Amino acid sequence: MDSVPEHPTGSRADRLPGASEPANEASQPPSQEADRALPEVNGASHDGTVPPEGSRTRAWIAGHQLISFFVLAYAISWTLWGIAALGAGQVVFLLGGLGPLASALIVTWLSGNSVLRWIRSLLVWRVGVGYYAIALLLPAAIYVVINLVLVALGQTLDFTLLATVAPGYLGTFLMVATVGGAFEEPGWRGFALPKLQERRSPLVATLIVGLAWGIWHIPLYGPLGFVVPLILAFFYTWLYNRTGSVILCMLLHASFTPAQNFLTIAVDPARASSGAAPLGDAADLVVLGVYLAAALALTLATRGRLGYSPAVAPVSRVTPT
Repeated sequence: MDSVPEHPTGSRADRLPGASEPANEASQPPSQEADRALPEVNGASHDGTVPPEGSRTRAWIAGHQLISFFVLAYAISWTLWGIAALGAGQVVFLLGGLGPLASALIVTWLSGNSVLRWIRSLLVWRVGVGYYAIALLLPAAIYVVINLVLVALGQTLDFTLLATVAPGYLGTFLMVATVGGAFEEPGWRGFALPKLQERRSPLVATLIVGLAWGIWHIPLYGPLGFVVPLILAFFYTWLYNRTGSVILCMLLHASFTPAQNFLTIAVDPARASSGAAPLGDAADLVVLGVYLAAALALTLATRGRLGYSPAVAPVSRVTPT
Protein backbone atom coordinates (compact mmCIF):
# COMPACT_ATOMS: atom_id res chain seq x y z
CA MET A 1 0.00 0.00 0.00
CA ASP A 2 4.03 5.24 1.80
CA SER A 3 2.00 7.81 0.59
CA VAL A 4 -1.03 9.51 1.98
CA PRO A 5 -2.97 11.21 -0.83
CA GLU A 6 -2.73 14.96 -0.79
CA HIS A 7 -6.08 16.70 -0.76
CA PRO A 8 -6.21 20.04 -2.58
CA THR A 9 -7.71 22.94 -0.73
CA GLY A 10 -10.25 25.40 -1.93
CA SER A 11 -13.51 24.98 -3.76
CA ARG A 12 -13.89 22.87 -6.85
CA ALA A 13 -14.30 26.01 -8.93
CA ASP A 14 -10.95 27.26 -7.62
CA ARG A 15 -9.27 24.22 -9.15
CA LEU A 16 -10.71 24.73 -12.65
CA PRO A 17 -8.63 26.42 -15.35
CA GLY A 18 -8.75 30.17 -15.03
CA ALA A 19 -9.49 30.15 -11.30
CA SER A 20 -6.21 32.00 -10.72
CA GLU A 21 -7.55 34.86 -12.85
CA PRO A 22 -10.69 36.09 -11.08
CA ALA A 23 -10.69 39.41 -12.91
CA ASN A 24 -10.93 37.70 -16.29
CA GLU A 25 -13.60 35.32 -15.08
CA ALA A 26 -15.78 38.15 -13.86
CA SER A 27 -15.77 39.69 -17.30
CA GLN A 28 -16.91 36.53 -19.09
CA PRO A 29 -20.57 35.73 -19.66
CA PRO A 30 -21.82 32.85 -17.46
CA SER A 31 -22.52 30.65 -20.46
CA GLN A 32 -19.00 31.12 -21.83
CA GLU A 33 -17.46 30.30 -18.47
CA ALA A 34 -19.61 27.18 -18.15
CA ASP A 35 -18.60 26.05 -21.65
CA ARG A 36 -14.94 26.59 -20.79
CA ALA A 37 -15.07 24.57 -17.55
CA LEU A 38 -17.39 21.77 -18.68
CA PRO A 39 -14.90 19.56 -20.57
CA GLU A 40 -12.69 19.07 -17.52
CA VAL A 41 -15.58 18.43 -15.15
CA ASN A 42 -17.10 15.83 -17.43
CA GLY A 43 -13.73 14.28 -18.23
CA ALA A 44 -12.54 13.92 -14.65
CA SER A 45 -12.02 10.42 -13.26
CA HIS A 46 -13.53 9.15 -10.03
CA ASP A 47 -10.58 10.45 -8.01
CA GLY A 48 -10.51 13.86 -9.67
CA THR A 49 -7.79 13.09 -12.20
CA VAL A 50 -8.25 14.92 -15.51
CA PRO A 51 -7.69 12.44 -18.36
CA PRO A 52 -5.09 13.33 -20.96
CA GLU A 53 -6.56 14.72 -24.15
CA GLY A 54 -6.32 13.03 -27.52
CA SER A 55 -6.56 9.40 -26.47
CA ARG A 56 -9.66 7.43 -25.59
CA THR A 57 -7.51 4.66 -24.14
CA ARG A 58 -5.69 7.03 -21.82
CA ALA A 59 -8.95 8.66 -20.83
CA TRP A 60 -10.45 5.27 -19.99
CA ILE A 61 -7.39 4.31 -17.93
CA ALA A 62 -7.53 7.62 -16.07
CA GLY A 63 -11.15 6.88 -15.14
CA HIS A 64 -10.49 3.23 -14.24
CA GLN A 65 -7.06 3.30 -12.67
CA LEU A 66 -7.49 0.37 -10.29
CA ILE A 67 -8.90 -2.03 -12.87
CA SER A 68 -6.17 -0.98 -15.28
CA PHE A 69 -3.52 -1.53 -12.62
CA PHE A 70 -4.66 -5.04 -11.70
CA VAL A 71 -5.08 -6.22 -15.29
CA LEU A 72 -1.75 -4.80 -16.40
CA ALA A 73 0.09 -6.22 -13.37
CA TYR A 74 -1.23 -9.70 -14.15
CA ALA A 75 -0.44 -9.35 -17.84
CA ILE A 76 3.15 -8.23 -17.30
CA SER A 77 4.03 -10.73 -14.56
CA TRP A 78 2.26 -13.79 -15.94
CA THR A 79 3.65 -13.21 -19.43
CA LEU A 80 7.23 -12.92 -18.18
CA TRP A 81 6.85 -15.90 -15.84
CA GLY A 82 5.53 -17.94 -18.73
CA ILE A 83 8.50 -16.95 -20.87
CA ALA A 84 10.85 -17.82 -17.99
CA ALA A 85 9.20 -21.24 -17.63
CA LEU A 86 9.98 -21.89 -21.29
CA GLY A 87 13.67 -21.50 -20.55
CA ALA A 88 14.35 -17.77 -20.63
CA GLY A 89 16.07 -17.92 -17.25
CA GLN A 90 16.06 -16.43 -13.77
CA VAL A 91 16.46 -12.83 -14.86
CA VAL A 92 13.20 -12.90 -16.81
CA PHE A 93 11.52 -14.59 -13.85
CA LEU A 94 12.69 -11.82 -11.50
CA LEU A 95 11.53 -9.18 -13.96
CA GLY A 96 8.09 -10.78 -13.79
CA GLY A 97 7.98 -9.93 -10.10
CA LEU A 98 8.20 -6.26 -11.04
CA GLY A 99 4.82 -6.41 -12.78
CA PRO A 100 2.90 -4.52 -10.05
CA LEU A 101 5.55 -1.79 -9.89
CA ALA A 102 5.66 -1.43 -13.67
CA SER A 103 1.88 -1.41 -13.86
CA ALA A 104 1.59 1.35 -11.25
CA LEU A 105 4.15 3.45 -13.12
CA ILE A 106 2.39 2.98 -16.45
CA VAL A 107 -1.10 3.71 -15.10
CA THR A 108 0.14 6.78 -13.24
CA TRP A 109 1.75 8.12 -16.42
CA LEU A 110 -1.14 7.31 -18.74
CA SER A 111 -3.59 8.89 -16.29
CA GLY A 112 -1.80 12.21 -16.59
CA ASN A 113 -0.45 12.17 -13.04
CA SER A 114 3.11 13.00 -12.04
CA VAL A 115 5.27 9.87 -12.01
CA LEU A 116 8.03 11.63 -10.07
CA ARG A 117 5.56 12.77 -7.43
CA TRP A 118 4.29 9.21 -7.05
CA ILE A 119 7.83 7.86 -6.76
CA ARG A 120 8.63 10.45 -4.09
CA SER A 121 5.58 9.29 -2.15
CA LEU A 122 7.14 5.83 -1.92
CA LEU A 123 10.24 7.09 -0.15
CA VAL A 124 8.80 7.83 3.29
CA TRP A 125 11.32 6.53 5.80
CA ARG A 126 11.28 8.94 8.75
CA VAL A 127 9.04 6.96 11.07
CA GLY A 128 9.46 5.73 14.62
CA VAL A 129 12.12 3.10 15.19
CA GLY A 130 9.45 0.92 16.74
CA TYR A 131 7.84 0.49 13.34
CA TYR A 132 11.12 -0.68 11.88
CA ALA A 133 11.27 -3.27 14.66
CA ILE A 134 7.74 -4.38 13.80
CA ALA A 135 8.56 -4.69 10.11
CA LEU A 136 11.67 -6.77 10.82
CA LEU A 137 10.49 -8.84 13.78
CA LEU A 138 6.73 -9.38 13.43
CA PRO A 139 7.12 -12.47 11.18
CA ALA A 140 9.62 -14.01 13.60
CA ALA A 141 7.25 -13.32 16.51
CA ILE A 142 4.41 -15.04 14.64
CA TYR A 143 6.65 -18.07 14.08
CA VAL A 144 7.43 -18.24 17.78
CA VAL A 145 3.69 -18.79 18.30
CA ILE A 146 3.56 -21.30 15.45
CA ASN A 147 6.37 -23.35 16.97
CA LEU A 148 4.73 -23.27 20.40
CA VAL A 149 1.48 -24.55 18.92
CA LEU A 150 3.38 -27.37 17.20
CA VAL A 151 5.00 -28.25 20.54
CA ALA A 152 1.56 -28.36 22.13
CA LEU A 153 0.58 -30.82 19.40
CA GLY A 154 3.41 -33.18 20.35
CA GLN A 155 6.42 -31.97 18.40
CA THR A 156 9.67 -30.79 19.93
CA LEU A 157 11.86 -27.77 19.33
CA ASP A 158 15.22 -28.37 17.68
CA PHE A 159 17.20 -25.21 18.40
CA THR A 160 20.21 -26.54 16.51
CA LEU A 161 18.26 -25.78 13.34
CA LEU A 162 18.58 -22.05 14.05
CA ALA A 163 22.33 -22.10 13.42
CA THR A 164 21.78 -24.19 10.31
CA VAL A 165 19.17 -21.90 8.77
CA ALA A 166 20.69 -18.55 9.80
CA PRO A 167 22.72 -18.04 6.59
CA GLY A 168 19.72 -18.97 4.45
CA TYR A 169 17.48 -16.62 6.43
CA LEU A 170 19.84 -13.67 6.04
CA GLY A 171 20.51 -14.41 2.38
CA THR A 172 16.82 -14.69 1.57
CA PHE A 173 16.06 -11.47 3.41
CA LEU A 174 18.70 -9.58 1.44
CA MET A 175 17.61 -11.06 -1.88
CA VAL A 176 13.92 -10.29 -1.35
CA ALA A 177 14.72 -6.77 -0.10
CA THR A 178 17.00 -5.88 -3.00
CA VAL A 179 15.87 -7.75 -6.11
CA GLY A 180 12.91 -9.87 -5.09
CA GLY A 181 9.34 -9.74 -3.85
CA ALA A 182 9.71 -6.55 -1.81
CA PHE A 183 9.43 -4.60 -5.05
CA GLU A 184 5.83 -5.72 -5.39
CA GLU A 185 4.94 -3.34 -2.57
CA PRO A 186 5.00 -0.05 -4.50
CA GLY A 187 2.20 -1.52 -6.61
CA TRP A 188 0.04 -3.22 -3.99
CA ARG A 189 0.53 -0.88 -1.04
CA GLY A 190 1.90 2.24 -2.72
CA PHE A 191 -0.71 2.46 -5.48
CA ALA A 192 -3.74 0.18 -5.08
CA LEU A 193 -4.31 0.36 -1.31
CA PRO A 194 -4.43 4.16 -0.92
CA LYS A 195 -6.68 4.54 -3.95
CA LEU A 196 -9.07 1.91 -2.62
CA GLN A 197 -9.12 3.51 0.83
CA GLU A 198 -10.25 6.77 -0.72
CA ARG A 199 -13.62 5.12 -1.46
CA ARG A 200 -13.74 1.93 0.61
CA SER A 201 -13.30 1.04 4.24
CA PRO A 202 -9.82 -0.17 5.22
CA LEU A 203 -11.24 -3.66 5.75
CA VAL A 204 -12.82 -3.88 2.31
CA ALA A 205 -9.79 -2.26 0.68
CA THR A 206 -7.53 -4.84 2.33
CA LEU A 207 -9.71 -7.73 1.18
CA ILE A 208 -9.64 -6.44 -2.40
CA VAL A 209 -5.88 -5.83 -2.46
CA GLY A 210 -5.19 -9.09 -0.63
CA LEU A 211 -7.30 -11.12 -3.03
CA ALA A 212 -5.75 -9.44 -6.07
CA TRP A 213 -2.27 -9.95 -4.58
CA GLY A 214 -3.08 -13.59 -3.88
CA ILE A 215 -4.47 -14.30 -7.35
CA TRP A 216 -1.30 -12.78 -8.78
CA HIS A 217 0.66 -15.54 -6.98
CA ILE A 218 -1.39 -18.46 -8.34
CA PRO A 219 0.96 -19.22 -11.26
CA LEU A 220 3.76 -19.63 -8.70
CA TYR A 221 1.99 -21.56 -5.93
CA GLY A 222 -1.04 -23.22 -7.51
CA PRO A 223 -4.81 -22.74 -7.13
CA LEU A 224 -4.63 -22.15 -3.36
CA GLY A 225 -1.70 -19.76 -3.66
CA PHE A 226 -3.99 -16.80 -3.02
CA VAL A 227 -4.87 -17.78 0.55
CA VAL A 228 -1.73 -16.76 2.47
CA PRO A 229 -1.27 -13.38 0.72
CA LEU A 230 -4.93 -12.59 1.36
CA ILE A 231 -4.42 -13.12 5.10
CA LEU A 232 -1.03 -11.42 5.34
CA ALA A 233 -2.41 -8.33 3.60
CA PHE A 234 -3.98 -7.26 6.91
CA PHE A 235 -0.54 -6.77 8.50
CA TYR A 236 0.71 -4.77 5.54
CA THR A 237 -2.35 -2.51 5.58
CA TRP A 238 -1.92 -1.75 9.27
CA LEU A 239 1.78 -0.96 8.87
CA TYR A 240 1.15 1.24 5.85
CA ASN A 241 -1.73 3.10 7.49
CA ARG A 242 0.24 3.74 10.66
CA THR A 243 3.37 5.01 8.88
CA GLY A 244 2.55 5.96 5.30
CA SER A 245 5.74 4.09 4.39
CA VAL A 246 6.03 1.68 1.48
CA ILE A 247 9.66 1.14 2.50
CA LEU A 248 8.50 -0.45 5.75
CA CYS A 249 6.09 -2.67 3.81
CA MET A 250 9.04 -3.77 1.69
CA LEU A 251 10.99 -4.65 4.84
CA LEU A 252 8.00 -6.57 6.19
CA HIS A 253 7.81 -8.51 2.91
CA ALA A 254 11.53 -9.24 3.07
CA SER A 255 11.07 -10.51 6.65
CA PHE A 256 8.04 -12.72 6.00
CA THR A 257 9.62 -14.70 3.17
CA PRO A 258 12.62 -16.10 5.09
CA ALA A 259 10.49 -16.60 8.20
CA GLN A 260 8.17 -18.85 6.21
CA ASN A 261 11.10 -20.71 4.69
CA PHE A 262 13.29 -21.22 7.75
CA LEU A 263 11.71 -20.49 11.15
CA THR A 264 9.61 -23.59 11.73
CA ILE A 265 11.98 -25.46 14.04
CA ALA A 266 9.52 -27.83 15.74
CA VAL A 267 10.13 -31.42 14.61
CA ASP A 268 8.71 -34.83 15.32
CA PRO A 269 10.52 -36.22 18.42
CA ALA A 270 11.37 -39.41 16.54
CA ARG A 271 13.18 -37.35 13.90
CA ALA A 272 14.67 -34.63 16.09
CA SER A 273 18.09 -36.27 16.30
CA SER A 274 18.40 -36.28 12.52
CA GLY A 275 17.63 -32.57 12.21
CA ALA A 276 14.87 -33.30 9.74
CA ALA A 277 12.60 -30.42 8.84
CA PRO A 278 9.09 -30.58 10.32
CA LEU A 279 7.20 -29.50 7.22
CA GLY A 280 4.02 -31.36 6.41
CA ASP A 281 0.28 -30.99 6.17
CA ALA A 282 -0.16 -30.60 9.93
CA ALA A 283 2.47 -27.89 10.16
CA ASP A 284 1.00 -26.07 7.17
CA LEU A 285 -2.42 -26.05 8.82
CA VAL A 286 -0.93 -24.66 12.02
CA VAL A 287 0.86 -21.90 10.09
CA LEU A 288 -2.35 -20.98 8.29
CA GLY A 289 -4.36 -21.08 11.52
CA VAL A 290 -1.95 -18.81 13.40
CA TYR A 291 -1.81 -16.37 10.48
CA LEU A 292 -5.60 -16.23 10.43
CA ALA A 293 -5.89 -15.81 14.20
CA ALA A 294 -3.31 -13.01 14.22
CA ALA A 295 -5.02 -11.18 11.35
CA LEU A 296 -8.39 -11.51 13.08
CA ALA A 297 -6.94 -10.25 16.36
CA LEU A 298 -5.45 -7.23 14.59
CA THR A 299 -8.74 -6.48 12.87
CA LEU A 300 -10.70 -6.68 16.12
CA ALA A 301 -8.13 -4.65 18.06
CA THR A 302 -8.35 -1.83 15.51
CA ARG A 303 -12.15 -2.18 15.12
CA GLY A 304 -11.65 -2.83 11.44
CA ARG A 305 -9.80 0.44 10.84
CA LEU A 306 -6.41 -1.29 10.54
CA GLY A 307 -4.57 1.85 11.58
CA TYR A 308 -6.39 4.11 9.13
CA SER A 309 -7.04 7.67 10.25
CA PRO A 310 -7.72 10.11 7.40
CA ALA A 311 -7.72 13.08 9.76
CA VAL A 312 -4.14 12.38 10.85
CA ALA A 313 -1.34 13.73 8.68
CA PRO A 314 1.43 11.25 7.86
CA VAL A 315 4.06 13.31 9.68
CA SER A 316 2.25 12.68 12.97
CA ARG A 317 2.05 8.92 12.49
CA VAL A 318 5.57 8.13 13.65
CA THR A 319 5.22 6.57 17.08
CA PRO A 320 3.82 3.04 17.57
CA THR A 321 0.64 2.98 19.63
